[in-house]
Amino acid sequence: MLQTTRAIVIRTVRFADHRVILKAYTVAHGMRSYVVRTGKRGTASVAALQALNRVDLVADETAERDLHLLRELRVERPYQRLPYDPVRGTIALFVQEVLYKVLREESADPVLYAFIEELLEALDSTEELAHFPLLFLVQLSGHLGFMPEPPLPGEDRFDLKEGHFTRGAAQHGHTLPPILSAALASLLYLPLGTAPDPPLGAPLRRELLDHLLLYYRLHLDGLGELRSPAVLQQVLG
Repeated sequence: MLQTTRAIVIRTVRFADHRVILKAYTVAHGMRSYVVRTGKRGTASVAALQALNRVDLVADETAERDLHLLRELRVERPYQRLPYDPVRGTIALFVQEVLYKVLREESADPVLYAFIEELLEALDSTEELAHFPLLFLVQLSGHLGFMPEPPLPGEDRFDLKEGHFTRGAAQHGHTLPPILSAALASLLYLPLGTAPDPPLGAPLRRELLDHLLLYYRLHLDGLGELRSPAVLQQVLG
């Protein structure tokens, strides 16, 4: 049965000559895997299959199969700045790796899809990039079910394991010190493409990013270590 949906390219893997497996996050079905023909007579060009492209696709959906045959694909909205800006490209690599690790559900989630679209539009257009990876992780955690709530008066530390602010350090050891906890609190519910007042310095951003990734590993099974943060840290300072 042919079905049309908007989607975001997450990853492609070579399958055979002139064929790749496309992992895409779709508005209609959540995560999906498609067999795509490439080349002169193929369904899609290599350029259209670039990670995080926003696309429209038509696929032959078969309920009992894990792989679906892609019939048509076109880029819905080309990026204006992302492909030509190495800083945006590095952040996009980080975003793509995180999304590949955490997007697992094969069911529609229009709210999460809308968030990812908003995220990608902000990455393409905003001038404030230094805090973007932190805001991405904080806001995505809300869609995954473990968004921190703002601290109450006197709560000066964030418990990474329990997912809330607290008074004093927890015995299990996964507690952010006051300075990092305050930095995290300053980012909660801050719009994408903005910065807290005052902005966080580079050393603080680096340390908080490492702890937010630990926070994700504590709350999501199988996340593992990511490759892109090391490059991200070098580019953003």
